[in-house]
Amino acid sequence: MKQSSLTLLVGLFVIIGAGALLFMSVSIGGASISQSGQYSLVAKFDSASGLKEGAFVEVAGVRVGKATSIEFDPQMFQAVVVIALDKSVEVPDDSIAAIRTAGIIGDRFIKIIPGGSDLFLEEGEEIIETESSISLEELVSKYMFSQE
Repeated sequence: MKQSSLTLLVGLFVIIGAGALLFMSVSIGGASISQSGQYSLVAKFDSASGLKEGAFVEVAGVRVGKATSIEFDPQMFQAVVVIALDKSVEVPDDSIAAIRTAGIIGDRFIKIIPGGSDLFLEEGEEIIETESSISLEELVSKYMFSQE
C-alpha cells in the first residue's frame, strides 16, 4: 500500500514538472497557443537579409507582433514577409515597415513607423512603404571603393 502511494506521488510530480517545463518553454519562446487576438499584414522588401521567421515586430519601441513567414516572390524579385500583430495595434495605411538590427550585431527585427493617416490597414493588406535591411559589407565596400 505504501509503495503504490509513493509511486502515484512520484508520477504526479513528474506530470506537474513536465507541464511546468512546457509552459515555461512556450512563454520564454514567445509562442502563443491561439492566434485569435492577432491579424496579419504583408510587407515586401528588396532585401530581407538576416531577418528570420519569428523575428519580433515593434512600434515605438514596444513589441507588438512577429514575422510569421518570409518567402521569395519570383515575379517581383522581392521578399514577402507576413507579419502577425496584436489586434489592439492599428497601423495607419501610410506607415513604413523597416528592417532594423537590435544592437550592433544583434538579431534583425521589423520596426513599424506609423504614418499620419486616418485610415488603418486591415487583415491581409500590405504595408506599401518599406525599408530593406542594411548590409554592413555593402556599406564598407561602397566606402572603400568610392574614395579616390
